[in-house]
Amino acid sequence: MNTISVGRLHGRDPINADETNADETGAGGTSASWSGPACRENRKGDTGDLHRTLSEPVWNSILKTSVGEGKLDYELYLRTQELLSLQSAVDDLISPDELMFQIVHQAQELWLKLATHELAEVVGDLEREMFWEASARLDRVARIFGSLRQELGVLETLTPDSYQVIRRHLGNGSGQESPGYSRVRLAAEHVSGALDLVVERRMVSVRGVYESSDAGHPDLKRIFELLVDVDEAYQMWLVAHFMLVRRTIGVSRRTSALDGVSTQVLTGRMTQPLFRRLWKVREEMTTTWDRGGGYTPGVPRTGGPRR
Repeated sequence: MNTISVGRLHGRDPINADETNADETGAGGTSASWSGPACRENRKGDTGDLHRTLSEPVWNSILKTSVGEGKLDYELYLRTQELLSLQSAVDDLISPDELMFQIVHQAQELWLKLATHELAEVVGDLEREMFWEASARLDRVARIFGSLRQELGVLETLTPDSYQVIRRHLGNGSGQESPGYSRVRLAAEHVSGALDLVVERRMVSVRGVYESSDAGHPDLKRIFELLVDVDEAYQMWLVAHFMLVRRTIGVSRRTSALDGVSTQVLTGRMTQPLFRRLWKVREEMTTTWDRGGGYTPGVPRTGGPRR
């Protein structure tokens, strides 16, 4: 462990202003030197020591032991050493923003894995008509997609020039290759199938659940609305992704992702729902809606309006 860096880290050895060379980052403080060997060599005389110090075990004065060696229960249970080794080493980064780019995408895949798991559990809950359990899980999945959307805000701090540097090292990779995205859509298909069986057993239609005058299926109606919550959150995540693409590489017929597909296709993908039947019923109810029976604006409301 670099004892000088540790001393600085704990504030015992203030950094002398003369030790910092502003010219090392390139003209105007730009990140032009963050590419290849020059980038790695630059860090050795700049923040390399600090990065190395921060990657080593840290003494925890409360626990009276070092944290980060992979030996403590927290580290063993979460497999932190393995988890934190899944990103490129600092000396291998081709841009100071690359670590952020990798971590956000890895975190997205982890959240999508959890969403897929929860949706699979929802299938079993619906088959047994355990609607409380299903509703709790659907609420969780909606929040997961909310987290996915918020995380993309971190990626929006990536400027287009910085991304063009990172992009050279991604091969033909694109979001279409995301296993989490494909598995979520597959899991949603199974949820739809389980929901169809519930509707059949109840001998009612989706529209009938909404239009039942005696509120005969409030539990099923609640599940419908939670599934719409999930679907809306999912689509909002795709909208956020569309905006991310738009601000980094642009969206047009002539602008292609690394897989060669035009970014224009994103405009259609972000409006493709997971549970199409639940959105379609709204269109049907509006198409057959009867304007008559309501109160005239400004007229005293006497008698009962027709529902």
